[in-house]
Amino acid sequence: MIDLQNDYFPEGAFPLADTDAALAAVLRAIAQAHQLQMPVVLVQHLADPSRGTAPFFNEGTEGAALHPAVRAAAPDAPVIVKRFADSFERTPLHETLQRLGVDALVLCGMMTHNCVTHTALSRQADHYRSITVLKDACSTVSPLMNAIALNALSTRVTLAEVDHRSLQVARTG
Repeated sequence: MIDLQNDYFPEGAFPLADTDAALAAVLRAIAQAHQLQMPVVLVQHLADPSRGTAPFFNEGTEGAALHPAVRAAAPDAPVIVKRFADSFERTPLHETLQRLGVDALVLCGMMTHNCVTHTALSRQADHYRSITVLKDACSTVSPLMNAIALNALSTRVTLAEVDHRSLQVARTG
């Protein structure tokens, strides 16, 4: 679950398109993962304070916080803090996933054309037997940009919608 943070929602510093629909799908995905006893990992992007104040995601701000509905749905999920688009870059994500016994990735979140794409195509993602992006649980700056990003990903990863079957397939291969 990548960058489901307050700044991307309507009252935030950088609101994206269709966040309500994406959030609803994310919450369904979390519930289904729990039913299937699949681990959920939350990723939170924080701006690098050494580079000064950023337009959004500044550490300690309400905007940088994970969306409260996501935290409520996955209160015990590990949170990986990142400073780059790729959720694996200079983070303990790979080690955390290995410790949890994860061998396939099911990704979703915000922004599809940036952080979701960079994570799905990361060299670290090559360590996993499959990569699925839940297209209805993603959002970016516009519906058109979301569609372009998903289309670009379609040649490298599996695209699915949130449903019990897609998570079960990712779980079992």
